[in-house]
This record gives sequence, C-alpha cells and structure tokens, in this order.
Amino acid sequence: MKIAFIGLGNMGSLLARLVLEKKADQDEILLANRSPQKAEQLVQEFGGRLVSNQEVFNQADMIFLGLKPKQVLDLLEEHKEELEQAPSLILVSMAAGVRLSDLAAVAGQQHRYIRIMPNTPITVGAGVISYSLSEKVVEGDRLLLEDLLERAGQLIQLEEKDLDAATALAGCGPAFVYTFIETMADAGVRLGLPRHLALSLASQTVLGAAQMTKETGLHPALLKDQVTSPAGATIEGLVSLEETGFRASLIKALEASYQKAQDLGR
Repeated sequence: MKIAFIGLGNMGSLLARLVLEKKADQDEILLANRSPQKAEQLVQEFGGRLVSNQEVFNQADMIFLGLKPKQVLDLLEEHKEELEQAPSLILVSMAAGVRLSDLAAVAGQQHRYIRIMPNTPITVGAGVISYSLSEKVVEGDRLLLEDLLERAGQLIQLEEKDLDAATALAGCGPAFVYTFIETMADAGVRLGLPRHLALSLASQTVLGAAQMTKETGLHPALLKDQVTSPAGATIEGLVSLEETGFRASLIKALEASYQKAQDLGR
C-alpha cells in the first residue's frame, strides 16, 4: 500500500523517517510539503518520493497529516472532490484538538480516521504516541499503525475523550522535563560544578529515576522515601519544594496545556 505524509515539520518529518526506515519499498512512501526543500532532504537521506498534495489524495491508501489544527481542516476542504471520489482511506491526524468527528465532517464518512499525539522523544525511540480510532477503523488498520511506528517507543490506544489529557501530559510534558533538567543544571553551576558536569548529572539523574519508576513498578512516593533519610539533605530539599509550590505549579502547567489543547480544535 502507498503511505503518504503531508506536512513535514518537526513531528511530521520524524514520523516519516520512522516509516521510511521501516519500509523496504520506499517508492511507496509519498512525501508532500509546502516547502519542498524539507521533503527533498528527506528523500535524499532516507528515500521516498516527492509528490504534490493532489497526488497524495489520488494515490495514497494511508495519509499522515502533519499540519496545525486550522490547516488540516482547510486542506481536507480543499481536496474534498478527491476525497469524495477516493475509496476508503486511512487518514492519520496529529492536529491537537481536532476531533475524529471534525475530520469526518469535512473529508467524508466513508474514510477511516486515526488521531495521534506523538512527543519528541520518539527521535531516540523513547517516546509516546497516544492514539484514538474512529468507528470504521478495523483491527488491521490499528496493527498497521503500531507496526509502522513501533520504533518510536510506546504506543497507547485511548478513548478520544482522554486524548487531550494525554497531549498535555506526554505531548507537552517533555518541555517541562527539559526545563527541570536545565534548572537542576543551573543549580549545580551555582553550587560550583562546571556546566557540562552539572548538565550530565542532571540528565542522568532524571533518566535513572524515570527508568526505576517504570521498571520496578513501585509508586514514585515509595521510591522517593527510599532516598529520603531522617534529618538528611533530601528531606530539606523536599520541604523547600513544598514551600515554593512545586507540585501545584506543575499541576497548573499541565491543566493550562490541557485547556489549550481543547481550545485549538474549536
């Protein structure tokens, strides 16, 4: 089958690269982008075939739409005639806030729709892709999606009502973690460590703590207690975090991202 990508920004190009590295017949991967230079670079490095948007809708069986919320609906409206004449396509949207029903209302009820929300750590195979399916998506479509993107990291199927929350937590979350790592490194520099060493210690500490949480299956509170000695240095730092509202600030940040994800689709 022919798999296509329209929109090769940061996330679209990452997903396209995963599929290009997975598929043996790279001529079956179609790439379209408003600025052809990005598509040409992907073709040179990984293969695939550079085409127009119209060629995508005329030829592809599965189309990844790497566009912003307003852009994705405008694109589908622009190519409504091709979509009406096409057999049932699999349309995969990564536009935050745009519902499956919104896609179907513009592109037609005969097609199958998948909403995905990937995060940037898919670059190193340690990402999360949350996804939701429209009613007409069959098990074979779901298995195809998982097979194409398995090297991204963890794929999690969710009910659509939970996708905006997953967007806030896993989609926006890396930015909060990067800020946390940067802040830890800044603190290390303030305490006298060289910048490169402070950053290395902060990054490895976050990586190790995350890995322990995932692999042991223990509650983070229990793992925290294992580090916290009576009257020790750790409890002093934890008390300071509580006094400065660390938990409340992080929860409010996620709530703000969640609200924005919902607003984007309106």
